[in-house]
Amino acid sequence: MNFLAHIYLSGKSDLVKIGNFMADGVHGNKFLELHSEIQKGIFLHRFIDTFTDAHPYFRRSTKRLHANYHHFSGVIVDVFYDHFLAKNWSLYSDEPLEIYIENFYESLSIHDDLLTEKARAMMPYMIAQNWLLSYQSIDGIEKILSQMDNRIKRESNMRFSVHELRIFYQEFEEDFFIFFNELRVHSAQKLLTLNKEN
Repeated sequence: MNFLAHIYLSGKSDLVKIGNFMADGVHGNKFLELHSEIQKGIFLHRFIDTFTDAHPYFRRSTKRLHANYHHFSGVIVDVFYDHFLAKNWSLYSDEPLEIYIENFYESLSIHDDLLTEKARAMMPYMIAQNWLLSYQSIDGIEKILSQMDNRIKRESNMRFSVHELRIFYQEFEEDFFIFFNELRVHSAQKLLTLNKEN
């Protein structure tokens, strides 16, 4: 899953959200020196990634892309699924997406001292370009994928995958709904376990 889903699945704790958000930039056991709530977010992020990669509906989505995008297919589907979460946000939260995102950006600013160097460097661009809200539209998804292309040294062509998104839009969305409903349950259970352990 990409940024929006990881943040959403973190529950109500701002620090768990931040840990989950920046977990990709934390390697090995370096996170054990961070705040305990941020540690929970990192543990949860890794659980979500493992669950996602093994899920049959996520894999079904990636198979539609594999011929053209190879091992980037999973990264692309992560972004597609954030699009479907943003698009269908009212099914999952009573809080408007715009307000939810504004509150998250504010918490990043408030807890700037707890961010990794990578997250701190990325935050101004993320907020200025409002990455999380841009997931709502296919044009926004295309822009995000283009930015990801530019950060990868070799040609990935991920920006062109919106072509497959348009062709198989209903199929991708159906996969997302089934997958995400299961992920929500398992993530909530994992978070409960983490809260009991700490």
